[in-house]
Amino acid sequence: MESLVSSDPLTIDEIMHQDIIPLYAADIQDQLKKQFAYLSGGRGGDGCPVITFPDYPAFSEIPEKEFQNVLTYLTSIPSLRDAGIGFILVIDRRQDKWTSVKASILRITASFPGNLQLVLVLRPTGFFHRALSDIAFKFHKDEFKMKVPIIMLGSVSELQGYIDKTQLTEDLGGTLDYCHNRWLSRRTAIEGFAQKVKQTAQILQSFGTELAETELPNDVQSTSSLLATHTEKKDKMKEDIRLAVEQGDDVLGSITKPVTENPEYKLNQDQLDNQTTVERLLAQLHETETAFDEFWIKHQQKLEQCLCLRNFEQNFREVKAALDIVSERLSAFTDVGNSCSHAEHILKDLVNFEEKSCETITKARMLASEGDTFIQSNHYAVDSIIPKCSELHHLCDAFTTEMERRRNLLNKSLELHSLLEKSMKWCDEGIYLLASQPVDKCQSQDGAESALQEIEKFLDTGAGNKIKELNKIYREYAQILNEDLKEHVQKVFQKQESMEEMFQKRQVSLKKLAAKQTRPVQPVAPRPEAFVKSPCTSPGKQLYEMTELHQSRGGSTMDDEENLAVLRQHVINELIETERAYVEELLCVLEGYAAEMDNPLMNLVIFCSSPQFQMEDFQIYEKYCQNKPRSESLWRQFSDSVFFQECQRKLDHKLSLDSYLLKPVQRITKYQLLLKEMLKYSKNCEGAEDLQEALTSILGILKAVNDSMHQIAITGYDGNLNELGKLLMQGSFNVWTDHKKGHSKVKDLARFKPMQRHLFLHEKAVLFCKKREENGEGYEKAPSYSYKHSLNMAAVGITENVKGDAKKFEIWYNAREEVYIIQAPTPEVKATWVNEIRKVLTSQLQACREASQHRTLEHTQSLPLPASSCTSPSRNNIRNTKKMEERKADLTSLEGYVTTVAPKYPEKRKECSFQCFWSHYWSLRRSL
Repeated sequence: MESLVSSDPLTIDEIMHQDIIPLYAADIQDQLKKQFAYLSGGRGGDGCPVITFPDYPAFSEIPEKEFQNVLTYLTSIPSLRDAGIGFILVIDRRQDKWTSVKASILRITASFPGNLQLVLVLRPTGFFHRALSDIAFKFHKDEFKMKVPIIMLGSVSELQGYIDKTQLTEDLGGTLDYCHNRWLSRRTAIEGFAQKVKQTAQILQSFGTELAETELPNDVQSTSSLLATHTEKKDKMKEDIRLAVEQGDDVLGSITKPVTENPEYKLNQDQLDNQTTVERLLAQLHETETAFDEFWIKHQQKLEQCLCLRNFEQNFREVKAALDIVSERLSAFTDVGNSCSHAEHILKDLVNFEEKSCETITKARMLASEGDTFIQSNHYAVDSIIPKCSELHHLCDAFTTEMERRRNLLNKSLELHSLLEKSMKWCDEGIYLLASQPVDKCQSQDGAESALQEIEKFLDTGAGNKIKELNKIYREYAQILNEDLKEHVQKVFQKQESMEEMFQKRQVSLKKLAAKQTRPVQPVAPRPEAFVKSPCTSPGKQLYEMTELHQSRGGSTMDDEENLAVLRQHVINELIETERAYVEELLCVLEGYAAEMDNPLMNLVIFCSSPQFQMEDFQIYEKYCQNKPRSESLWRQFSDSVFFQECQRKLDHKLSLDSYLLKPVQRITKYQLLLKEMLKYSKNCEGAEDLQEALTSILGILKAVNDSMHQIAITGYDGNLNELGKLLMQGSFNVWTDHKKGHSKVKDLARFKPMQRHLFLHEKAVLFCKKREENGEGYEKAPSYSYKHSLNMAAVGITENVKGDAKKFEIWYNAREEVYIIQAPTPEVKATWVNEIRKVLTSQLQACREASQHRTLEHTQSLPLPASSCTSPSRNNIRNTKKMEERKADLTSLEGYVTTVAPKYPEKRKECSFQCFWSHYWSLRRSL
């Protein structure tokens, strides 16, 4: 057994001894239990093992195979050193016959598989058999010739002369503690433990080979799965080792139990050999476990590094793609703005974009830092990690640098536009000052001096507001000066010079008036065109500034009512003057463009004489002739064509046609501002309620125009939007869809992934569109709406409350074959839409009831009275109508659920078109 677990190099004898071990105790357990021979653990004087053959009546009946197995096993138990000395055989035949003794001795000595040192025979104790054995042994002495002597003993006392009493069992008169069943159980346990150790070592060796030969995966999931699988197998191996160690500890404890219970107890040599064997097996098991743990730590570290590398590579691909996207978007910020507000808007967009991109940059820098940590920890794939970290650092630094450069350019642009607008505002204020100086007062010396002081005081304010050196502006803002902006700077500077020249001329005139009195002239107030067309000052601000200027020039102090009256008059004057200019501009457009469009000869002349003549110009003319009632959309669609450019040149207009077409909408916003100003100064005056009503009407028109502006931006709708009825509501929502028909995966995706949709609620249908930002950057972006699909309100139902979200409601179609879950921005928006949809459905249901009742009444009146015994068609019709109405009434009574039937005679709505807008406009203008 020792040779199975010994880690020392084996000698030839040990190998031979190992090779002759055929059996384990468990294999011949039944044969060993017969106890016709046993190894008690006793030793001779020189340490040779003692094998005892006790008195066994059926010794001769033992099969030869069993006899050989037991002797072979018993001789294999002692160590090679003890077995090499030789065995002492004690054959107890005190109760046997000489004939049996002779046969036993011959059988034992003939088939004993080991070296023999001495054979001690306790002869029969009977007088006859004892005498017979002495005579027979002498007579047959030659038959017992062996390499070792055979000594016949008459008693156990003689036996003790050869073997010490402490090495003999109690049945031989000794004191050696021996229990055959305990010995057999212990031998089985020791050998089982040895097999367990050997099997565990082989499994660990096989598992280690498997781990060493495993190829590393190329993706995160496979690597993570492999690490989990190997860890699970390792944990099972560790559990097997732990169980094996527990088994060895139990065996060792059973061997040393007598010593533990009684410290004075002395283990025999076999017990000591067993203890040594188990301790060596445990040591070998611990060494195997330690070696495996060291290998596992390296393998686990490699797998964890591989998993970190795969995660790093996957994150690198994602972050790299995100960096490419933000870098591409950043490169789109090329516009520096054409005004102060535009530059501020672009800068705000840039700041928002930077905030949104901050997460991507942070992730990239954290990933690069993670890669640097891998490099410092001597990751096995350093050569692959270093270039990726370098690329991340480079992209982040490049993005940060470019972002800073763009921000600086926009700040420069904002600074320049702020300077230009200050200069423009200063010029406008100067022009207004010149226009507002009373001519009659300037004719006197005091009035001229006062006006001169006003001019000089105003000119002193130009130090921080005007452009001083044009070349300095060119040098300082060279990075952002494109052709358009450079031209704008030149125009502002020219305007500034013109205004200063006007001031110089006025100063010369005023100085002459102040120095010399001239005859009085009839005062004529100059037309305040500069005030009317000033783009920098709102009407309210102009009125306040004008009132302050008026009060600062002297005169009696007015009370509050007089001040309000003056302010009201100024608002009225502003309304009249701006209205006159506005009507003149529109009249110029009508007489210029429309007249040219109605002149076919002029069209042909312009088309043919233009060097940029294109076939689309004929298409414009044809569309105009075929679609005059909607010519405003045609003009807007083709406003940049050669024809309209030629008209603009001929009319000497500074603005293009599409700019003039926007003026009606802009004019309505002016109306609301002027009306608000009038209300501010007319709270306690007669007609304030009419002003409030006019303001409410204007705000309603503004909403209708705003909705129409969104509606005309719808693209992709094949039908006529005017046929859908009045546009009631429009807005953006998150939309989920759920269809009974269709693939299950599509339904699952639609259920959890929202779509961004812009909804247009008409009287007859609700349109689902996708909003798209187009045409430029910043505030110049004009949204368009791509039509996706629509729902006929005749087949629409709503569920007002969706569990889990107060902002959601459902629109379902055709008995819930199609369900659309709508999420509003706020609960208030949701409530507004739900109420409006409920109104539409309720009105449709009411119209349907009235139409049904009307048809039923007409049909009943036209038919003769039927006999009482039969049922007339009209009665069936009435009954069906009542059932239908009762069913509809039941449906409408359900909370959060409305089902409608399309009315056969829907109410005709007023078309909110361009002509309708003009009608509103002229009515309002006449009222003013």
